[in-house]
Amino acid sequence: MARKRMGVARGVTAAFLMMVGQQAVAAEPPVAASVPQAGASVTEWPSPWQIRLRGLGVITKDSGYVNAVPGSGLSYSDTVIPELDITYFFTDNIAAELILGTTYANIAGQGTIGGLGNIGKVWLLPPTLTLQYHFTEFGAFKPYVGAGVNYTIFYNQDAGSADALNVKNTFGTALQVGFDYMVDQHWGVNFDVKKLFLKPDFDVTVAGAKLTGKAALDPWLIGAGVTYRF
Repeated sequence: MARKRMGVARGVTAAFLMMVGQQAVAAEPPVAASVPQAGASVTEWPSPWQIRLRGLGVITKDSGYVNAVPGSGLSYSDTVIPELDITYFFTDNIAAELILGTTYANIAGQGTIGGLGNIGKVWLLPPTLTLQYHFTEFGAFKPYVGAGVNYTIFYNQDAGSADALNVKNTFGTALQVGFDYMVDQHWGVNFDVKKLFLKPDFDVTVAGAKLTGKAALDPWLIGAGVTYRF
């Protein structure tokens, strides 16, 4: 009888210890997620901001006329200028670019008013905003296309053979194509071509006669330079 009681006591003790052990295991806190060690590689997303500095050739279209003067024509000088643009990327593919630069144009008479020679000189400030699509599937080579609007301000207007000259500020449109070739994450080289459709009206006084007309500048802007992505 004593041996039987001893066996029952041992069985009860073993069952109690097994139950306590299971509860202890269930109470253990979960293993903490591994924490990245110092110096571990972390993905760095590019900034949405980018700037470019270009040398820009401004090649105008020699077209225009003076109202009420049949056979009249106009021509304009071409220039090379520095240009800065600022780009903001909304996504990897969609961006907006603001183009900043200033240049001048000498205006000369052609056709029936060719004898006037240099009619005058005007300075142009043509800020242009384009919406761009950037292609991202070519690695370091990143071509893009764009279209936008332009508002050209004419200032420091000096008459030459004319008595007075006033070229009026005007809106225009712009088309764009170009590419960046990125040397590393931040630096690259850029080539860019824009076409501005720019046809301002003007007033001119020649020999006391006040006339009006339209100057069809429509310049090509051909540039190359350096890109920096922040």
